[in-house]
Amino acid sequence: IMTANGTISELSWRQISIINGEGPYIGKHFRIGVLENKRVVVVLCGLGMLNAGILTQLLLTLFDVEGVLHYGIAGNANPKLQIGDVTIPQYWAHTGLWHWQRLGEENGDFNTKFGYLEFADYSNSTKDLNTDTNLLNKVWYQPEEIFPVNGIPEARHHIFWTRVDKTYFKIAGKLKNVKLESCVKTTCLPRKPIVTRVEKGVAANVFVDNKAYREFLYSRFNATAIDMESAAVALVCLQQKKPFIAIRALSDLAGGGSALSNEVNVFASLASQNSFEVLVKFISLLN
Repeated sequence: IMTANGTISELSWRQISIINGEGPYIGKHFRIGVLENKRVVVVLCGLGMLNAGILTQLLLTLFDVEGVLHYGIAGNANPKLQIGDVTIPQYWAHTGLWHWQRLGEENGDFNTKFGYLEFADYSNSTKDLNTDTNLLNKVWYQPEEIFPVNGIPEARHHIFWTRVDKTYFKIAGKLKNVKLESCVKTTCLPRKPIVTRVEKGVAANVFVDNKAYREFLYSRFNATAIDMESAAVALVCLQQKKPFIAIRALSDLAGGGSALSNEVNVFASLASQNSFEVLVKFISLLN
């Protein structure tokens, strides 16, 4: 009987079996060990949706994992929270898939369910330029196309909001008492950071450092965490039917707002440490 392996040769599969059994490294730098008495594989995904998606698929292809715990830092769009707080969204969306509408077009064959960003709403009118028209017109947010395993081959599904694993999200509700850092050397936050579950986070290949767009993402999508990777990890895990959750500590108020609110250079290390502390506690609570 001949066995066909479409993407990985039989020789590679033998090597992967050794890795799964003994834990050496291959390709990306996978660190294999034990954390909170649980066997773990730890790997850095890299910046952006492409790196995150490829790495997640590679992880799930090479290793027999029970679930994916994604953690890191994020920009904040929620004025009720502050730098250092650790957020755990229930839903993630990729907000970088756009239909950029031509000027003068009223209707098209694109998805209009998730709303649009109209550039004219943000025009800075002056006496020399006083118009409601902007040549950039508007962009409509589009759902992702996914192809789940065990589905009909090449039968696409569309999804905008990807839900994290229900059991993982329930466990996340027990993380409120994790001790978090609130100072970097002599610079301290106004209050001690908290761990909180939130409704939504968004991700795209965009570093959001703009107040107007931050406020748009919060008002349109009720987004709290804004990052560049989590939705990609969520979408791959959804297609591969693997449990997933993301833990993101807020490192800055995306686009600024006050003297303290956009100090990513100061508080990135603090946010990273807080995110890791919550991750470790989460792992300790897994059965």
